[in-house]
Amino acid sequence: MFYFKSAMMAAATMFGLSAALLPAAAQASDLPDLGGETVVVVTENAYPPLQFIDPKTGDQIGWEYDAMNEIAKRLNFTVEYQNTSWDAMIQAVSDGQYQIGMTGITIKEERKEKVDFSDPYMRSEMFMLVRGDEDRFTDAASFAEFEDGLVGAQAGTTPFYVAVYDMLDGDEQNPRIKLMETFGATVQALKTGDVDLVLTDGTAGKGYVEASDGGLKLIGEAMGTEDFGFIFPKGSELVAPINAAIADMKADGTIDALNTKWFLDYKLGG
Repeated sequence: MFYFKSAMMAAATMFGLSAALLPAAAQASDLPDLGGETVVVVTENAYPPLQFIDPKTGDQIGWEYDAMNEIAKRLNFTVEYQNTSWDAMIQAVSDGQYQIGMTGITIKEERKEKVDFSDPYMRSEMFMLVRGDEDRFTDAASFAEFEDGLVGAQAGTTPFYVAVYDMLDGDEQNPRIKLMETFGATVQALKTGDVDLVLTDGTAGKGYVEASDGGLKLIGEAMGTEDFGFIFPKGSELVAPINAAIADMKADGTIDALNTKWFLDYKLGG
């Protein structure tokens, strides 16, 4: 789970698409029609701005909700949203408890052994999120040398593995890694000083920085590039229709409009 590619961000800005100008649902005859069937989609609601609970209204909102609702319109199906924890999600989808999973899931070969992935809908890069006054380290190498430094992470996520293998010593039991249940919990621990660093995709990190009024910042260079996809039980007949809708949304500018809305226009807590 994970800075949005600068070229794509520039493209979204160039197109100048606001949330109010989201393209209407495509009526292209080549998109499949799922006949109004109900599709159960599971998420964690812990990864802003992709999906989270609006602190003002209590509603489930975010980039992925907007995207999935648009996909449902184009393919003519009804979405039923459910929630589960990250550590249970991939197995639960693999077992067929849910038909689609979405929570900024990185497309990885080992995960393909359990679930099928959609085509990528977003590309992201990993950054270091720290408190705004942090000056004891400035990048991955100096953090590794700062022996008292603690990093917060969720077990089994990309930030966890990057911390273990790209920043520290390759020991998944390293006591410098403090495991937490949700991404939001790691950020809260960072704010309160219980950990010194959280690894995050720049999209989510940017949202937290903008909402922190100087309390948080992103530092260092991007650590790798990864693609996000929706997940399905192996052999799901939904993969091809969802891929067709994603391609359609990329072609008509809807994906760029969502990027503008959630990564440029929207400020968490604002």
